[in-house]
Amino acid sequence: MEIQKTAMAGTLESSDAQITVEPADSGIQLSIESSVMNQYGRQIKKTAEEKLRELGITKGKVKVVDKGALDCTLKARIEAAVFRSCGVSQKNIPWGGVVR
Repeated sequence: MEIQKTAMAGTLESSDAQITVEPADSGIQLSIESSVMNQYGRQIKKTAEEKLRELGITKGKVKVVDKGALDCTLKARIEAAVFRSCGVSQKNIPWGGVVR
């Protein structure tokens, strides 16, 4: 899967995360802002990188604005943003088969 256009998923509400994905020429450029960065920054980064790898994303800009979201929420938001970027949301969405 490849990030084709800018897309967003999530909100800035408490216990949620807002994910923005954009195309890039090479590599993954991950930026993270979090209200719990000192406590969970490494875990947020690990979760985002794992989900992007599962989706087969090898290049793109990914911005995570976290407001205390659980790992499952981060994964769902990343997946939704990537699917929107690829136009998958207009077709048969493979929910469940991709979510782990």
